[in-house]
Amino acid sequence: MNYLVTGAAGFIGSRLCERLLDGGHLVKGIDCFTDYYARSLKEANLAKLKGREGFELVEADIMAVDPGELLEGVEVAVHLAAQAGVRRSWGDNFAIYTHNNVLTTQRLLEAAKESGLKRLVYASSSSVYGDTQDLPMRETSACWPVSPYGVSKLAAEHLCGLYYKNFGVDAASLRYFTVYGPRQRPDMAFHRFIRALIEGNTIRLFGDGEQSRDFTFVDDVVAATVAAATAPGAAGQVFNVGGGSRVSVNQVIAMLEDITGEDAKIERLEVAKGDVRDTEADCSKARDILGYAPKVSLAEGLAAETGWVQENLKLLQEA
Repeated sequence: MNYLVTGAAGFIGSRLCERLLDGGHLVKGIDCFTDYYARSLKEANLAKLKGREGFELVEADIMAVDPGELLEGVEVAVHLAAQAGVRRSWGDNFAIYTHNNVLTTQRLLEAAKESGLKRLVYASSSSVYGDTQDLPMRETSACWPVSPYGVSKLAAEHLCGLYYKNFGVDAASLRYFTVYGPRQRPDMAFHRFIRALIEGNTIRLFGDGEQSRDFTFVDDVVAATVAAATAPGAAGQVFNVGGGSRVSVNQVIAMLEDITGEDAKIERLEVAKGDVRDTEADCSKARDILGYAPKVSLAEGLAAETGWVQENLKLLQEA
């Protein structure tokens, strides 16, 4: 099949492109290389893709290209491109989130009406649920985001639903729960923790560390995304994609101490605006319709990410 992957140079996008090519598919990737983090890291993400048969990279903003041309010949679009980060989404920055998360999604959906696209898979986030103690979170749970980032992701989800209902655009949304693993963005917690432990620096921890997350290894997220691209019952649906276990941040730091052999030095900060206390995914719907079952344990995944950071430490330090 012919795929379009937006955000192809990113953490998840680059690994998805590799998986699709390994499966014999053709992949057109698009990325605008925003300055959210260093371009050199995104170029490194693309190292295994550049020059590979069946892969084409378009460097552009989705809002600046003809979306009809972008979708020409494409059977499935996976829309990963977005402005990430809960803490940076406040104030004037929200205009960037509106542009990259909401407007780009609407533009692709408009083009999909006319293109004959078989399916659009939209990468949403557990941030849409907000700060709730009604755990585990279910797709039918109330969504009350507590950050502008979460609002932007939920708005794009709603757009997918509107275009499915009104125009028959086959769209499915996946709510990813705290994705981690090799190539994780440098601003994300596990990446920061591992770097601090290896380099002997202090971990800056927001809150008391007892906040918990449903952490999901990147390869499991990729597997769910590939399944959602063709699953017959996925049209118009929303799915949770979690890792299968809820663990506190303090427990994660202890596991990383064991993996690295280093003792953590921690500076505790106030809880950041927009952060939620706990997340936990009910993935039964994804299991039943997509055949999704997370395979990588947290211990295995943390070891894999630690190994990647160690192997790429010079690149990360120079970025």
